[in-house]
Amino acid sequence: MLYAAPLIHGSTAALFTRSELAPIMNGTLIIGFAAFAAILGGAFAGVEARDRLPKQHLTDETKSLVSVSTGVVATVAALVLGLLISNANTKFTQLGGEVTALSAEILRLDHILRRYGADAEPARKTLMQYAERKTADLFPDDPSDVRVSNPSTYELLQRLEDMLLSLKAANPRDQWWLGQAMILAGKIGDTRWLIAQQSGQGTPKAFVALLVFWLALLFASFGLFAPPNLTSAVTLTLCALAVAGAVGIFLELEQGFGGIVRISPEPMRQAVKTLAAEPSNQNAP
Repeated sequence: MLYAAPLIHGSTAALFTRSELAPIMNGTLIIGFAAFAAILGGAFAGVEARDRLPKQHLTDETKSLVSVSTGVVATVAALVLGLLISNANTKFTQLGGEVTALSAEILRLDHILRRYGADAEPARKTLMQYAERKTADLFPDDPSDVRVSNPSTYELLQRLEDMLLSLKAANPRDQWWLGQAMILAGKIGDTRWLIAQQSGQGTPKAFVALLVFWLALLFASFGLFAPPNLTSAVTLTLCALAVAGAVGIFLELEQGFGGIVRISPEPMRQAVKTLAAEPSNQNAP
């Protein structure tokens, strides 16, 4: 799979396991292959029509009319596809930023609880459990196990909030730290809901099908007047693959978690490692 932040920024490749390939092949890759088959099928349907149509249907005037008409379709399809890719990349970047913000809020809350003292140690342990569980929910070994909104994980956060409310500040210093901890716990909850809400949004499949129809119609016009040689066939095939790849990439970016292109898990994993490495306050005065 690929981990990425924005669309073009650095990514790291890893080999697929069998468990990873199964859900991927049932998702955006299948839609991408279906788009490729439909677009390429349109191109070769045009080639077949060229061989069957009478010559009077393939005059220069007809070619000019088809070129102008499909130019409108090409413009609309290009605009729509460009907007979909741009919107998907924006959403992907926002989700990545929210994951990074979540990890930073967890680390800051842990730091505040350590500053508070030994009384906050149970809350720190609960925060550690929440960070581990949330990381496992968003970035499991099997992409089909992604759980953006896991009620049992959210219960840990609610338990943490109850623990903070039960703390009794002994002095103004502790009162200030406790107030900051409660604010951060609220921010963690807000970020959790933002990630859950944005992950559920995507382009309607009917609209994707309409876009693929436009592209298939466009390639049919290419095939209708393409010269009958190998170069034309290879060119149409490669162009269909490129356009279908663009359809697949914006669907992958919309998915965010659990696809071939995934939001980087490093901020959350690093946060968990940092929490595990921090000393306990159990023996603090």
